[in-house]
Amino acid sequence: MRVLGILCWLSISAMAQDGVDPEYVIPKKNPHSTPADVQAGARLFMAQCAGCHGPKGEGGKGAVLAQPRLRRAPDDESLFRVIRDGIKGTEMPAGYAVDTKETWQLAAYVRSLGRAPAEVVPGDPKRGEEIYRGKGNCAQCHTVRGEGGVLGPELTDIGARRSAAHLRAAVLDPERTLPEGFLLVRIRTKDGRAITGVRLNEDIFTIQIRDLNGGLHSFIKADLAELEKETGKTPMPSFRAVLSAAETDDLVAYLASLRGAQ
Repeated sequence: MRVLGILCWLSISAMAQDGVDPEYVIPKKNPHSTPADVQAGARLFMAQCAGCHGPKGEGGKGAVLAQPRLRRAPDDESLFRVIRDGIKGTEMPAGYAVDTKETWQLAAYVRSLGRAPAEVVPGDPKRGEEIYRGKGNCAQCHTVRGEGGVLGPELTDIGARRSAAHLRAAVLDPERTLPEGFLLVRIRTKDGRAITGVRLNEDIFTIQIRDLNGGLHSFIKADLAELEKETGKTPMPSFRAVLSAAETDDLVAYLASLRGAQ
């Protein structure tokens, strides 16, 4: 019986470490939303979240939180789940280092960010869209609302996921703002073919890439003569010498305006 009890305790502990609390029923409304809770949440946010989301929730590597409605967390219950469990398939991890009360306090602070004044972005989004489609030739690699290339990340809701400052850095210094897991690879096969592309998947035996023209390839590593991984590199060029300061403002304003379905 004692052994069974220990096994049950270990099982529950493992579930808790995975962000699952089997005994906690999440209320619809935040039970810890007093001014003191918001202040405590602010301290937790600065320590654990600001590095990705920005100190004021303005976004960066992580999503913009300083907005009235969060698409993935429109209510208190869903916001609690996002903080506790993370979002699979994204860079948002589970909140392993915070307990239930602290999770609610973080949620209370995140909600307060939505009441802050909206970020002021210089530039004209309409002119920026013309630059995006014309001089910048961005649609060759990126997709907006189903139109464009597939080599680069989709940008349909990029303004809700990244701050204007982050977008500006991506336009001017793209190698400084690469997404987590992004890897440029150069491959030479044993029959002499040379292919450069972006890694999509990789395991011990195989690798899948998308080449610079958008084509998909899958290789068995044993069949390759060379596999070179260029960490920190990207096929996206810097627009620092291509766009004027005003044109850069316009392009960033357009990208910041892309927020998907609201």
